[in-house]
Amino acid sequence: MKGMHLSKNASHRSSEHVHKTGRYGLGFISDEAIFAHVKETVRHYRTSIDLKDFNHNIVDPIKLTFDSKIYGREFNQIIDEECIRQIDKTNSNHIGYFHQNLFKYAGNGWVVPDRGFDVVNDDRHIFAEVKNKHNTMNAASSQRTYMKMQAKILSDSKATCMLVEVIAKKSRNAPWEIQLNGQPYAHAKIRRLSMDRFYGIVFGDSSAFVKLCRVLPAILDDVIEETHCGKIQNTVYDELRELSPDIARSIYLLAFKNYEGFGNF
Repeated sequence: MKGMHLSKNASHRSSEHVHKTGRYGLGFISDEAIFAHVKETVRHYRTSIDLKDFNHNIVDPIKLTFDSKIYGREFNQIIDEECIRQIDKTNSNHIGYFHQNLFKYAGNGWVVPDRGFDVVNDDRHIFAEVKNKHNTMNAASSQRTYMKMQAKILSDSKATCMLVEVIAKKSRNAPWEIQLNGQPYAHAKIRRLSMDRFYGIVFGDSSAFVKLCRVLPAILDDVIEETHCGKIQNTVYDELRELSPDIARSIYLLAFKNYEGFGNF
């Protein structure tokens, strides 16, 4: 996860808005900063899709047909759901950026570097990788990350490396137990943390994460009121109808128009 950058003008406008609201009161991050950070995430959120985007990776018409028949849904409903799925996949990455880049407001030596670890505090010799869910990494990715952390604690005897999971199986701060080449490994200075525990380390407030979760809806309301974001512009169905009144036919021709026999499908 790497960063988005906030423009000076956006930051100034955000400050003006929060001075009017002044109601977040998180303590570990200013109203101005959290408003600006949420606003930047909202601005990057994907809110539109057209037929070119929809078929970028070539949609599978066979699966859409199964979905339509098995779930008893019209093709336009299935298409809408596929559009939402594609938009959601993009936006999940932006939520990753939201989680990681919030730490650049922490001060006290915490930084979000352009390369290397996701979040770093050189003064405290803490080096963290931030993942959205506990099952985000496959076995190979987990092993690479663990070996990266092993290399760090070998090169820096004071280092503590952390795998931070926003959505973990439970609240924890424990050695990361892993299998490498079939052998179990665990090291006291290579840790696996849930996000609440990492917030406690970064901000010195064990309740910091729950405080953010409580106030986030209000921040988003204020951001959406200012930016007028929130509506999805979806032209996929209309563009498919322009290709053919038969939407199913249009979907099949997107994938198979060059296949034998589909000229008369």
